[in-house]
Amino acid sequence: MADKPTVLVTTTHTIEGRRIVAYKGLVGGDAILGANMFRDFFAGIRDILGGRSGSYEKVLRTAKEEAIEDMIEQARELGCNAVVGVDLDYETIQIQEGGSMLMVTASGTAVVLE
Repeated sequence: MADKPTVLVTTTHTIEGRRIVAYKGLVGGDAILGANMFRDFFAGIRDILGGRSGSYEKVLRTAKEEAIEDMIEQARELGCNAVVGVDLDYETIQIQEGGSMLMVTASGTAVVLE
């Protein structure tokens, strides 16, 4: 299997030393992950005690990586080698019976660099 072409990703609107030669449009990726009841409970206890919630941090990192990878895949499909102006949004979605899900959205502009 051939290696996938590298796609540069940045929150800035330009990449120093590179010229944007084509704007291909908005691309985005989403990741929605469930957070189980026990993790929610113990995370709440750690938050009260002032500690960090390692389990939530891991879930959040995974969701962010998946959303960015989805966005990069859309850029590749458009023939782009970069995504500029990337924005990450995080939301918690409440579901029935007191549960919640974590949603991470990554969006940016797919471009072709010289």
